[in-house]
Amino acid sequence: MSRCRNMVDIGRRQFLRGGAIAAASATVAAVAPAAAQEAKGVIPSAGVEYPSNRLGNIKDLTVNEPLDVAYPDDDAAGVLLKLGVRVEGGVGPDGDIVGFSTICPHKGYPLSYSADQKTLNCPGHYSVFDPEKGGQQVWGQSTQNLPQYVLRVADNGDVFAEGIDELLYGRLSNVI
Repeated sequence: MSRCRNMVDIGRRQFLRGGAIAAASATVAAVAPAAAQEAKGVIPSAGVEYPSNRLGNIKDLTVNEPLDVAYPDDDAAGVLLKLGVRVEGGVGPDGDIVGFSTICPHKGYPLSYSADQKTLNCPGHYSVFDPEKGGQQVWGQSTQNLPQYVLRVADNGDVFAEGIDELLYGRLSNVI
């Protein structure tokens, strides 16, 4: 009987050891490609290849006046904003240009920009998002921040979107 108990213990140990090795191998396989991309200066985007789309030019932007855009495709409404103050994630000479999806991440209502409050507002359930804080929700029903564009400014002043930091409302993938 004692010998049988020892065989069961060995079986359990082998099973647990095998499971630990499999989990470690899966982790290395998932992390290694992302680490290699980061070393090359490429931002990993969960396997999504974002298009680089021209959204406008710096000369088209006026402080506190939204410029309607669409990214990553024509069905994804968004906005470019020149905030007039340097913000984290801002681009351009003043570090004050940002871009966001204008579809509420709570229920998909179209957002509007309030120049007085400097916020993006949802008419459906009154969520309020602060573009100066990376699209952070500051009021309302939403449980996530606004998807923010990853922007780049070319030497001629053209503003390009090259990715998004959150999932767009109603999509399984940002790029269809």
